Amino acid sequence: MSTRTSLIGRAVAASTRHPLIVLLLALGFTGAALVYTAQHFAMTANTAELISTKLKWQQREFAFQAAFPQLDNLTLAVIDGATPELAADAAKRLTAALQEKPKYFRTVRQPDGGPFFERDGLLLLPLNEVADTTKGLMRAKPFLGPLAADPSLRGVLGALSTVLQGVKYGQATLRDVEPMTAALAQAFDKVLAGEPAFFSWRAVFTGAAAGSRETRRVVLVQPVMDYTALQPGAAASGVIRDTARALDLDAAHGITVRLTGPVPLADEEFGSLAEDAHLVMGAMVAALLGILWLAVRSVRVVIAIVVTTVVGLVVTAAAGLIATGRFNLISVAFIPLFVGLGVDFSIQFSVRSLAERMIQPNAAAALVAAGNGIGRALALSASAIGIGFFAFLPTTYVGVAELGTIAGLGMIVAFCLSIALLPALLVLMGFPVARSAEVGFAALAPVDSFVQRRRRVVLALSAVAAIGAGALLPLVRFDFNPLDLKSPKSESMRTLQALSADVDWTPNTINVLMPSLAQAVTLAHRLDALPEVSRTVTLESFVPTQQDEKLALIRQAAALIGPDLAGAKPAPAPSDAALQQSIATTAAALRDVAGAGKDPAALSARRLADALERLHAASPEIRAGAAAVVTVPLRVMLDQIRALLKAGPVTIETLPHDLAADWVTRDGRARVQVLPRDGHGDNASLRHFAAAIQSVAPDATGLPISTAASGDTIVEAFLQAGIYSLVAIIALLAAVLRRTRDVILTMLPVLLSGLLTFATCGALDLPLNFANIIALPLLFGVGVAFNIYFVMAWRAGETAMLKSSLMRAVIFSALTTATAFGALWLSTHPGTASMGRLLMISLGWELLVTLVFRPALLARPPSDRRRA
Repeated sequence: MSTRTSLIGRAVAASTRHPLIVLLLALGFTGAALVYTAQHFAMTANTAELISTKLKWQQREFAFQAAFPQLDNLTLAVIDGATPELAADAAKRLTAALQEKPKYFRTVRQPDGGPFFERDGLLLLPLNEVADTTKGLMRAKPFLGPLAADPSLRGVLGALSTVLQGVKYGQATLRDVEPMTAALAQAFDKVLAGEPAFFSWRAVFTGAAAGSRETRRVVLVQPVMDYTALQPGAAASGVIRDTARALDLDAAHGITVRLTGPVPLADEEFGSLAEDAHLVMGAMVAALLGILWLAVRSVRVVIAIVVTTVVGLVVTAAAGLIATGRFNLISVAFIPLFVGLGVDFSIQFSVRSLAERMIQPNAAAALVAAGNGIGRALALSASAIGIGFFAFLPTTYVGVAELGTIAGLGMIVAFCLSIALLPALLVLMGFPVARSAEVGFAALAPVDSFVQRRRRVVLALSAVAAIGAGALLPLVRFDFNPLDLKSPKSESMRTLQALSADVDWTPNTINVLMPSLAQAVTLAHRLDALPEVSRTVTLESFVPTQQDEKLALIRQAAALIGPDLAGAKPAPAPSDAALQQSIATTAAALRDVAGAGKDPAALSARRLADALERLHAASPEIRAGAAAVVTVPLRVMLDQIRALLKAGPVTIETLPHDLAADWVTRDGRARVQVLPRDGHGDNASLRHFAAAIQSVAPDATGLPISTAASGDTIVEAFLQAGIYSLVAIIALLAAVLRRTRDVILTMLPVLLSGLLTFATCGALDLPLNFANIIALPLLFGVGVAFNIYFVMAWRAGETAMLKSSLMRAVIFSALTTATAFGALWLSTHPGTASMGRLLMISLGWELLVTLVFRPALLARPPSDRRRA
């Protein structure tokens, strides 16, 4: 027996002789770990810290964020209105209200709103659209003057009655007012029916339905982040929603306010994870306890294993905080990694102890014999798995590097507890005697015999399976888009998908930082020539073209209607009785001019007359509601017209400071924003767009570039760590086993199960992603551990692998991990569910390899079998 084995046996013996002391020491360590964790617990939810900041694309990201800090960590409050007037008014009121809450928001602004856009925004439209708008305003002169003088329902009906007089005497036609009569009739019918009703003056005057460009507004909010919380922006998001409710910005008032952007997306991801956490956790615990009981058939042993695992988790958490200083969004995955592998150590020791109890005189002797028999394999497994985890330390994927540090320390903790605390607990709780003559699977003895007889056939079929799996490897893909891992049911994702289809607000834009505005404009012209580009934006984009022609049109309209709007003093609101009289007068005028006509204009006039008569007979509250439907957008529209009629020349120097600051830094560097022509957000489109822009501007940055680059970084980190760990583990095995053949026999099943796992992912189109790729270290660790157990037993002379206690321990260890973490498949969170799927697929292949390929691999003829 080797020195290491005797040392482990002596450690188990000491634990069994002084179990109470061991328990008290464990409780002391646990208590100290709990105190340290409570006092030093730190958790960062900042995803920017998960990848090394030394990478060039990361440095470009940080440089852009430093140049324009107001564009970092944004929440987008997306406001959709039933009418353009309601959307504009809601955005203006919400912006003003949020600006009064500096405790929660660093900045609040409307990128397409404010005094500049209200006054000069019309100049940014093409000349033909400016001409159409001003012509529409001039045609509306008969209405605008009276409406400005009396912006109430009485004023609206009075203006309509005046035009109807002109129709009666042939100065106008009923068709001229058909857009207004049709819109008013529709709105009043809905009010009378108790349905939500909305009215747009813009639609009446332009004669065209408004699109999303007119009915959608976005407020950019930079919240105060609390990175000590799992949802750093949740408090600020809650304030936005509360403020919107207080302002009656809801569906009943024709407004929807939805939040999206980097902050809500990250926060709601945690919300979706927690949504069904109770179901997933319940399934995991139930599966873990159930399989543990089936493995050892003793409640006392199950309790000992669970206590050992919990103590190990607490100690590992404290050790992780000491080593890394904080947890991140990925390193917290040490919990399932520790449970999956730590429980394996405990099951191996417990099942071996039960087998030894059949032949040893007492429990202590059985535990010591188990330590002597399985201890060396456990130590080698813990070392190999720990090396695998520590292999992530040199990679640029900081999140997983810190996970590797904590999980590697966890393997040390798990091994030490499995040979110290677990034996002590088993002695204190009364180690049971095995209930059957064989702790293993006696029913598998015929399979053992078959595999040994048909060894060459099994190995040949395994080789064919490996070749077939290798052929499928090109089908394996990595989905580098983190948005694919988020719940599509969350508000932030639904809103983001809506914005992605909006050419004005797509998040898939790219930015380039240039030394000066002149260079930015030159680059923008080059990028505009690319077929992948829809348009580019620089600060110069906000300086209108053809200003002289546009201003001439606006001045012409201002000369005609400006005096009516500027000089009008609004009349006081009418009483209900005065409103009733106005309603009756207008209804009579409509019937008079419509007569018995059958044309659409006459039909609309009579429909409005019917609605007004019913409105006349309704309650004062209904009439007030009808008035609000018309007058709220009327006041917004009048204010907008007054502002745009004041438009004047625009130059770079006259642009608002807040607007200029979004495009040019104080030191003169300028930003170019590039919008994609292809509105698809799939991986191929993002990569193609990013590559096209970087072919012209290599220093570009933005979501398409960072998404692809982060995916490449993560894949490279796992490949790098995989090579490091493979080389290190092979070196460790070579040093311990000292036989090249034994090292090969240990690693071949790991490679086969890995090939089969990846081939299945490729065949079923189950991509690797940011979430499930974290499961690979667990799967690799389980495979390495299982193979070490079997090779060590084979070297010790074990002849019937399948019916042995080792096979029982391995199968139930795999089932424990598979069922417990396969419960992740139940999650509604796509990333978590994908991790559960990958774990189940891999462990399924691992069990098949364990039952068929590995016994055949180790079934050498008796003459070749030698003891270690």
